[in-house]
Amino acid sequence: MAKENLNDLQAFVVVARERSFTRAAAQMGISRSALSHAMLALEARLGVRLLTRTTRSVSTTEAGARLLDTVAPRLQEIEAELGQLSAMRDTPAGTVRITAHDHAINAVLWPRLLPLLQKYPDIRIEFSVDYAFTDIASQRFDAGVRVGDRVDKDMVAVRIAPDMRMAVAASPAYLEGRPVPKKPQDLTTHQCVNLRLPTRGNLYAWDFQKGRKALNVKVDGQTVFNSTMLMLQAAIDGMGFAYVPFDVMRPHIDAGRLVPVLEDWWPTFPGYHLYYANRRQIAPALALVVEALRYRAPERAKAGATR
Repeated sequence: MAKENLNDLQAFVVVARERSFTRAAAQMGISRSALSHAMLALEARLGVRLLTRTTRSVSTTEAGARLLDTVAPRLQEIEAELGQLSAMRDTPAGTVRITAHDHAINAVLWPRLLPLLQKYPDIRIEFSVDYAFTDIASQRFDAGVRVGDRVDKDMVAVRIAPDMRMAVAASPAYLEGRPVPKKPQDLTTHQCVNLRLPTRGNLYAWDFQKGRKALNVKVDGQTVFNSTMLMLQAAIDGMGFAYVPFDVMRPHIDAGRLVPVLEDWWPTFPGYHLYYANRRQIAPALALVVEALRYRAPERAKAGATR
């Protein structure tokens, strides 16, 4: 097949994975009509039907599924090799795509990567907000962020933040005339701001720990979000208790906008880790991102640990 048709093969892979011409066209930055015509032309050249089209969805035929399984990995290999060639330039350049949730981006990634972007104008960083543990290979991300260092064996995990403590608080207006929770189970009688997890679609049960005792509580309320910052704002606005990282809640507690509760039950989780594919060589742009984000414990903490 002529080299110029590699673009059509890449377009086919995107359509087959998205199962939608509309979503695939948006992802590729082209019109739906142009993408549809490109797929019809590809099918005509191959002499076989690759896609079954309905008014609601697109699916692969048997031939299309076979082509997808064969071509997709090879296109990824070609893209990786071309990336390695680009990486041989003297000046670090290229786009680094990172998936993380909003708290990680606000608290860690953006403050550390802004100076990097200012220093290297040829580097671009694309952030995608997502609370799921994204398969970065299939979704074509260069790296992802999650709590803890448990990742697949073909991934590398690099700590980028200290351990994270969760906190629970509500506004003074909400607490007025209401009993203050004395134990985590008391939250079930209160309005709480929930988080919906994208992986399973269920609501997150709040984790608590006191000494060796650990438990989780399913709470209820009028609001459900998939954003830490929106959950925090809902609590400030009087919609009940929120369960978010202490570092984002602390300024509002200090200012009197939120009142903390159950502090002796607040759990601590392993800090954020950046994970990326375990390759012998990574592109210089990604290498610079990893080093900029790598967590280095404060010297005082190191000295205390050695005593």
